[in-house]
Amino acid sequence: MSVRTSIKTLLLKENITLTELAKMVSATTQKPYTVDSLSRKLQNETMKYNEAEMLINLLGYNIKFEKNNIC
Repeated sequence: MSVRTSIKTLLLKENITLTELAKMVSATTQKPYTVDSLSRKLQNETMKYNEAEMLINLLGYNIKFEKNNIC
């Protein structure tokens, strides 16, 4: 699953819009963060890991790595 799909799914689960998420990021980081830049990063898959992790944490979730049995 892509970061875009994961974040969009979490937004739907939490009933939060991309605009609201951008505002949450701006309030948390104290830096301007627009819905356009967020949308572009998701669309182009150019988001850094730490940025995706922050967005997911703001939505109330954690990223979890689990070892699979493929080897």
